[in-house]
Amino acid sequence: MSVKVSAIDHIVINVSDVARSAAWYQKILGMEIKVFDPGPGKTPRTSLVFGDQKINVRPRGADKVEWFTADHETAGSDDLCFLTASTPDQVVAHLGAHGVAIEEGPVTKQGARGALRSVYCRDPDGSLIEISSYEDGAA
Repeated sequence: MSVKVSAIDHIVINVSDVARSAAWYQKILGMEIKVFDPGPGKTPRTSLVFGDQKINVRPRGADKVEWFTADHETAGSDDLCFLTASTPDQVVAHLGAHGVAIEEGPVTKQGARGALRSVYCRDPDGSLIEISSYEDGAA
């Protein structure tokens, strides 16, 4: 029998400032900030929850024994695509109202389920953030 994954449960991003990044993702993308206890002897961790997923926000340089992570932890190296029910024009207006520069878009891109309309910006560390909606309106 082979193993076949069915979904992403969570990802971890490395950031230079956990509080600043968490506040940005909450304000700009509407994510909920949660702090959780990873177990005895470990430092509490911050996560960003949205839908059925979460992003764990790892401070760059955190102890790799305490927080097992990738070999090359670099803040600002992520390229993430998030789905929204908002239209691209609404995304543009929202980003503009919050002073977030648009890198590109709205543009048509290929998503996992078909054509997307995407708007690109950057988080506080410079990671590329794609905010997209399916052309058929499915979130």
